[in-house]
Amino acid sequence: MLNKIWASLIILSILYALGQDIHDEVYNTYNNGISQSFPYINTHSLSSQLVLSHNQHKLNAELLSDQHMVILLDKNSPQALLDIAAAHGKENRLVAKIVSKNTSHIKVILPELHWNKLRHITQAAFDMANFAVKLAIGLIGIMALWLGLMQIAEKSGLSLLLVKIVQPLLRWLFPRIPRNHPAFSSISMNMTANILGLGNAATPLGIKAMQQLQELNPDKNKASDEMCMFLALNTSSVQLLPPVTLIALMGTQISQLIVPIILATSCSTVTAIIVARLYARKGLS
Repeated sequence: MLNKIWASLIILSILYALGQDIHDEVYNTYNNGISQSFPYINTHSLSSQLVLSHNQHKLNAELLSDQHMVILLDKNSPQALLDIAAAHGKENRLVAKIVSKNTSHIKVILPELHWNKLRHITQAAFDMANFAVKLAIGLIGIMALWLGLMQIAEKSGLSLLLVKIVQPLLRWLFPRIPRNHPAFSSISMNMTANILGLGNAATPLGIKAMQQLQELNPDKNKASDEMCMFLALNTSSVQLLPPVTLIALMGTQISQLIVPIILATSCSTVTAIIVARLYARKGLS
């Protein structure tokens, strides 16, 4: 289902970009092939440096010859000029062809720009694919470390000790699960993985816990109170350590977010528990 949603969003974005580009082509938004007149002043009578006026923007320019000039751009320049320059591989320079020039105005033809929105969509797709590969490779080491620690905890009996420690809380949250049922172990391991920021490692543990809860569910076509509570906890889990994805993205700068993350996720978890218990009492889960 999620893949269908993403595919639909991608198709809609492409269709939207295509529609905008067709509009630009029909109305010639970028004045392709049309000469444009710019008021200008010489910074010095013998200098090739000019200051152009364009839509209330001041642009520095330089005459290259009698036929060409270069317009110098910055982040405050008109977006249309920035788009044309970027499409031709030079984000801060735009070479224009001079049609005519007098003492106050210079008439030029700017480079043509076609299918600009579609160009941006395509470039963004390649950029994000490249970023995804780099991010995935960067996560390998972190995931291997924490998954290894989880395996050690499971084989050394530390996970069983953890279950015993959190048993009173789990018994209160999941009163209908029989004592010492394997679901408690899966739930506690899932919660531990989430608390340690291992969202990917928590996923298979969460699926296993849900399967075990489904075995205890008297109505197979409806989620039980325990299943709803577990889903609420899994979604809103407290994060004592930042997610590994954020660590890979931000590096050591993530330390500035540790306290806000703990506070925010603690509030979300408390809220999720309260709402799940209220719905369970009313028989609405």
